[in-house]
Amino acid sequence: MKKIILFISFLFYITSASAQQDPEFTHYMYNMSAVNPAYATGTAAMLNVGGLYRTQWVGAVGSPKTFTFFGHTALSEKIEVGLSLISDDIGDGAKKENNFYADFAYVLQLSGRNKLSLGLKAGFTSLQTNFNGFRFADPETDLAFAENINVTKPNIGAGAYYFTDTYYVGLSIPNLLNTKHIEEKEGISAYGSEEIHTFLTAGYVFQINDQFKVKPAFMSKFVAGTPVSVDLTANVLYNEKFELGAAYRINDAVSALMNINITPSFRVGYAYDHTLTNLGQFNSGTHEIMLLFNLDLLGKGYDKSPRFF
Repeated sequence: MKKIILFISFLFYITSASAQQDPEFTHYMYNMSAVNPAYATGTAAMLNVGGLYRTQWVGAVGSPKTFTFFGHTALSEKIEVGLSLISDDIGDGAKKENNFYADFAYVLQLSGRNKLSLGLKAGFTSLQTNFNGFRFADPETDLAFAENINVTKPNIGAGAYYFTDTYYVGLSIPNLLNTKHIEEKEGISAYGSEEIHTFLTAGYVFQINDQFKVKPAFMSKFVAGTPVSVDLTANVLYNEKFELGAAYRINDAVSALMNINITPSFRVGYAYDHTLTNLGQFNSGTHEIMLLFNLDLLGKGYDKSPRFF
């Protein structure tokens, strides 16, 4: 396998040094179900379905590729349910992780049009590694690469989501169970732990006039032992159809993103990230494609609230 030493260093960099195993998303405001089980729309009989594909650090050896899918619907004014999938591939199959979850949210009606949703997430994580064909400079193979792994472990998560017609604030921990994928063997400490990630998200819609809206948003990710990850985004929506924006992931990347409503129920988006760290010299950027569908199950029509980021 070409450049295997570089790939191994890269694998350790993104899974051990940073301790942030959960993938990044530039379109996080449209991918809330992946991180917060309390995310709710409050629209009965409307099925929201979405998919996102991200190929990160194109050109780098073993660069991550991530696919997410979600679907959720309101069963009543107070109850929403959903399913979500996050599939992450590092090193063209060297490390593959699939997360399958079912979500449940209970929505509390507060004063006026303010609502608070409380959610639970339950499912499992499947992890496989494939180090067949790796060539090492050291004849004594590191324990972490000595044999392939194929494990499935349960996990649970929780979240809260406060929203109105013009803004939202969310706090969530999608993985409450801290697990180890590789246990200590023969006195050698070599393991990969699933660290707990805490997400704080928020967004607002400023109505400029009948045609323009400005939609700032941010997402912070907290993981023990690592610097806080912060995404800042500002989108401009024109005529409820075209959206163009820019984002900054502090000390990591700058991004351009856009989306368009092809039809009232179908939206397509694209984002490009330019890496600002030293890793930028080894890649040509990150590409992300997003698809969103809003399916009216009862045929009553649909007026999308501006709080849907």
